Amino acid sequence: MTTPAAAPVEAPAAARIARRRAAQPRGGALVTGGVAWIVAVAVLLAGIVAVNVSVLRLNVRLSEKERERAQLQAQIAQLQLRSSSAASPGLIARAAQRSGLVPADAAHTTYVFLGPRRR
Repeated sequence: MTTPAAAPVEAPAAARIARRRAAQPRGGALVTGGVAWIVAVAVLLAGIVAVNVSVLRLNVRLSEKERERAQLQAQIAQLQLRSSSAASPGLIARAAQRSGLVPADAAHTTYVFLGPRRR
């Protein structure tokens, strides 16, 4: 009797190791992919930090401008108060008397009308 040609049989342990090696990704690709993700996350975080710093700088400028605006409004209110008190009729009359001016006599006051004559 002749025996059929026997197919080469791998050892079961060697076959399992070969299959595991084929299924596992190579170490270099795994490391490269991980580094790429780390770099991407670092760039995104750096961008977020840059945006936050810009916003903080804008807020500082805004608070400075608001403080300046409040000072200017106080100065305007003070100037308006001085202007209204300087324009009071009593102060104007006293300043006129000190300068030697006298009120006009109502009996000697005449009015000049500039415009078309009314009939």
